Amino acid sequence: MTVEKEIIVETVGLTKKYGEITAVDNLNLKVEKGSIYGLLGPNGAGKTTTILMLLGLTEPTSGQALVAGYDATRNPLQVKSLVGYLPDNVGFYQELTGKDNLHYTAALNGLSKLEAEKRIHKALERVGLKKAGNRKVGEYSRGMRQRLGIADVLVKDPQLIIMDEPTLGIDPEGVQELLDIITSLARDDGRTVLISSHLLHQIQQICDKVGIFVKGNLIASGSVDQLGQQLFRGKLLQLELKTEPAGETLIQLCKSIDGVKSITKQGDLLVLECSSDIRNQLLEKLIYEKYRLLHLCLRSISLDSIYLRYFQKEEGHYGQISYVAKNQLGNQ
Repeated sequence: MTVEKEIIVETVGLTKKYGEITAVDNLNLKVEKGSIYGLLGPNGAGKTTTILMLLGLTEPTSGQALVAGYDATRNPLQVKSLVGYLPDNVGFYQELTGKDNLHYTAALNGLSKLEAEKRIHKALERVGLKKAGNRKVGEYSRGMRQRLGIADVLVKDPQLIIMDEPTLGIDPEGVQELLDIITSLARDDGRTVLISSHLLHQIQQICDKVGIFVKGNLIASGSVDQLGQQLFRGKLLQLELKTEPAGETLIQLCKSIDGVKSITKQGDLLVLECSSDIRNQLLEKLIYEKYRLLHLCLRSISLDSIYLRYFQKEEGHYGQISYVAKNQLGNQ
């Protein structure tokens, strides 16, 4: 029996027009509570406009944006009490310390001094800024400011956190620290995280589901595996395999599985071309035969390849793919 998960974000026919330009076109989206959902698309695709409508900061032309059942247009105060927002460029008072900035946020949210102190201490510790809390924000790196932005959101203790390009302009080490924090917000706290981004590889690491935006339309939504299976149905999948021991016996084992069309060696890897995803059957056989699995990867299904395929289907060219996405796709 499948248990339906609680939906915390839902849009119904959500549409936003600016004159003759349709920024968001009949968007129907559902985000499950406690999940990490990625909104993906090039600049101008409608991601930020969607976020603004969810926050109640701009009114839709038609349709509804619902957060925990509250209409963001009709009940903006209730929605704002449930949502924390981290924009792509977080604004802080540069001459104040990180801790003083958070106290200002706490006061705006009506927290007592005692409660504010508790939440601020916990939030700074959570994002790794406990020792930097008394430094002026003007001395912070971009990565530190983004982590302070998450602390700022946590002071509010929201159910839903919306982030707009949170990792943009941060060095690789800082990105990984930030992704670990974001993952913890969902897995450990049970919060829902909605991320707008075009940095595909980063999003694939942490998101439970993704939605692909093109010209205001949500053209695909689901987990990476679900989207890949839909998109690549009928095409041969490439499966990378490495085990101990290796050799001819392993090759014969692989050939015995229905769906394996060919096997080639590439260095110390076996590459299996398959008519379907045979990973479960393969794992069962490997375990039964006491092989040690070192590497198993389905090459054909990656967020980059999915994004490119869907974008090609919708646009027929690469022209509007963001610079970062194009380079990621080109480097595969």
